[in-house]
Amino acid sequence: MFGKYLVIVLLTMQLPACTLGVKPWQRDLLAKPQMALDSQPIQNSYNEHIYFSKEASSGGKGFGGGGCGCN
Repeated sequence: MFGKYLVIVLLTMQLPACTLGVKPWQRDLLAKPQMALDSQPIQNSYNEHIYFSKEASSGGKGFGGGGCGCN
């Protein structure tokens, strides 16, 4: 009996978490520069390239192979 009520409570708590996407009037807020995941995407790509070229190991952020460029 208690488990049945627990399931009902948990399911009703999940309902507000369901969203159908971003509303058109909210897109201007999400397009602001401070909302970007990378504030400096070009600089971050340079830094990652240098790091993985010097690391000379496999793994890390989905890249395989060594630092020599041979995958």
